[in-house]
Amino acid sequence: MTLVPLTRPARLRAGSRVAVVSPSGPVSVDRLEPGLDILRGWGLEPLTMPHVLDVHPELDHLGGTDEARARDLQDAWCDPSVDAVICARGGYGVQRMVDLLDWAAMRAAGPKVFVGYSDITVLHEAFALRAGLATLHGPMVGAETFLKDPRTQESLRATLFEPETVRTLGLEGAGALVPGRARGITYGGCGHLLAADLGSPHARRSARGGLLVIEDTTEDPYGIDRILTQLLRAGALDGIAGVACGSWAGCGPYAKVRAVLADRLGGLGIPVVEELGFGHGPTGLTIPLGVPAVLDAPADGGRATLTVEVSALV
Repeated sequence: MTLVPLTRPARLRAGSRVAVVSPSGPVSVDRLEPGLDILRGWGLEPLTMPHVLDVHPELDHLGGTDEARARDLQDAWCDPSVDAVICARGGYGVQRMVDLLDWAAMRAAGPKVFVGYSDITVLHEAFALRAGLATLHGPMVGAETFLKDPRTQESLRATLFEPETVRTLGLEGAGALVPGRARGITYGGCGHLLAADLGSPHARRSARGGLLVIEDTTEDPYGIDRILTQLLRAGALDGIAGVACGSWAGCGPYAKVRAVLADRLGGLGIPVVEELGFGHGPTGLTIPLGVPAVLDAPADGGRATLTVEVSALV
């Protein structure tokens, strides 16, 4: 099945109500509050869900129980007064709670803005496949990059309020690993979550016609090799149009990472862009998922870009 554009939610405006949830790991209040202040500074009205600061009583890598994390997300999504849901942090835990969500009820609640990255990749895939909704691979309220990097903040702010102004994406250092130009529907996220989703009941069966955006953190080069090899062996990359790689923070010397990317992706016969500028790096651009886009990887060494053909939000 070829990927098709997904339903886009409405842009935000001053006074829009934004629910903040912790569907993965726990967030500390000293990270959460400064992030909420940034949202308030944009004229938004942040709402923290009841379990946003929870820590699981026995498994302290989780932000509360699976049921509580799922309840917060579903209640926020189904609340008609909420215009957007932004995650507080990633970590680990979405795989444990994603099947506890009532996807029929969430579909019925209609589209709204959803933002996150890293472990939140599982929810991006679920919103795409189970609800047909476009989402934003972007910074989280309690993430250090969001709190400290003005460019990361501005990329999200502009996408939320003025999405037509940020349709061409890519940092200055983005370049072609494999030159070419391709059009497709954006999808993806964190590599090891995409690989871990394979074989689960609601996993993506095909990404034909897709533009894969992929990044990761703290994976040795051989770990990135394993992730990409698993995706290739499973047929998950069959028929994709192109690949945009983000950051590989903490993954070892980039020369070694680059060699793995070239070895595993170079034989697909499609353009591959490196260092586009999203994910766990020092700057994390907001990337719309589920929208048609053009990936441009110039052979002359010029800046590579990902240009969305429609604004991320309507």
